[in-house]
Amino acid sequence: MKHALIALVAATAVPSLPAAMAQDARRTLGPAAVVPLVEQQPPARLIVDPPPADQLAQGRVLIQYRAENLRIVPVFGPNALAVSPRIGHLHVIVDDAPWYWLDASGEPVVVNGLGSGPHKVKIVLADANHRPLDQAVVEFVVPRGDAANSAR
Repeated sequence: MKHALIALVAATAVPSLPAAMAQDARRTLGPAAVVPLVEQQPPARLIVDPPPADQLAQGRVLIQYRAENLRIVPVFGPNALAVSPRIGHLHVIVDDAPWYWLDASGEPVVVNGLGSGPHKVKIVLADANHRPLDQAVVEFVVPRGDAANSAR
């Protein structure tokens, strides 16, 4: 009886061994596919939403954006231009200031402390060497009121 039980266990274990080996991704799917880029990448594009009114009423400008055909990452310099998919960052200019700040976080753009009245924020999508690829301008009005002024 003991030998029959061992034979039964061995008979059920051996056929499942190749099946278990075939379950790993490399055997099931083959090696990872690598597709060389033989064509130009599609142009980078920036899509920007207007800031939500409830945030403006609190004196906070929250601008959600999405970059297409470009990943926002903090990597810079000429060697980064050869990376695929393309990488870059944002330049943010408030009210036509002569300066901008650079944002490579990938998070929404947030501006606090603007006075009540009309404002605009220009967002420039730039490559790793700071060359502009696309841009959008968001115009909005920070309302007058205690909530908006208390945020300053």
